[in-house]
Amino acid sequence: MANLTSKYMGITLSNPLVVGACSLTGNMDQIRKIEDAGAGAFVIKSLFEEQIQLEKFRMEEDMHLYDDWHAEMQSIFPDTTHGGPDEHLMWVRKAKEAAGIPVIASLNALSEETWVDWAAKLEETGVDGLELNFFALPVDPKQTGREIEDAQIAILKKVAAKVKIPVSAKLSAFYTSPLEVITRMDKAGVAGFVLFNRMFHPSFDVDKESEDYPFNLSSSGDHLMGLRFAGLLSGHIKGSICASNGIHTGQDAIEVLLSGADVFQCVSTLYMNDVSVIKKILGDVDAWMDRKGYKSMSDFRGKLSAASTSDKWTFKRAQYVRMLLNADKYLKRPKVI
Repeated sequence: MANLTSKYMGITLSNPLVVGACSLTGNMDQIRKIEDAGAGAFVIKSLFEEQIQLEKFRMEEDMHLYDDWHAEMQSIFPDTTHGGPDEHLMWVRKAKEAAGIPVIASLNALSEETWVDWAAKLEETGVDGLELNFFALPVDPKQTGREIEDAQIAILKKVAAKVKIPVSAKLSAFYTSPLEVITRMDKAGVAGFVLFNRMFHPSFDVDKESEDYPFNLSSSGDHLMGLRFAGLLSGHIKGSICASNGIHTGQDAIEVLLSGADVFQCVSTLYMNDVSVIKKILGDVDAWMDRKGYKSMSDFRGKLSAASTSDKWTFKRAQYVRMLLNADKYLKRPKVI
């Protein structure tokens, strides 16, 4: 049996499979199943700034609900069903105490103050690492791409300076120059990069003529964008590389590891095939390593990265030209005479 031990953000994992932030990691029963299935680590369901602000508003509203009531009132205490935003912290602490594998918290904020303050609060729960989910939509036509990048890097620097646990950045693929941005973030002290965030897009119910919110699961093959950039970054940054989005099978996992990813995240396949698919993915990776004679992950990780592969066109535009010129070969169909 091969040794699947991996390192992510300086954290030792029993294997490279990390369950990404999702509703499954916000449920204790599912967390137990995730651990029993053999995952190397998991990311707690994200805390969003909208939740923080909404809970603060509700708490403030509840605490002042009876301010003007008369002296004969039966109770002066508001009927609250939660403890404000601290409820999430209690849940994260509970999950960390119950889990026997590394636990990573996830935060998605808007204001710099929230990013820094809540990063520190999440660290106090005892988690092993923190993932900053930079899911943000540029909706201001006057804001430049550089301004967005500079603001995110400033946040990363302040968070990294505030907490002692390793910090990763979960990024979208829509930067003008992802390699340049990631290199700058790497120099700012980011310990890991998740490539890439799965973006949610608006949809409409055409019969009701109203907004619709579909559950947007990935497909096997959606991992190829992460594969490309993992391959381009491998060997060029200090931070760990975590491939994400569209990793459903053992083959998908092996591909991103060959490209240079240190670990990979799975989410959609757990919803589609049950949490038990974790054991199948890891089993397939292990069987492939045995078949190839690889004893450890380092024996093949990054073997096909841009820096290591013998085919220098793999990660470049010329691959597209090659596909066009040899369409019959790649599509496996007979040529038209």
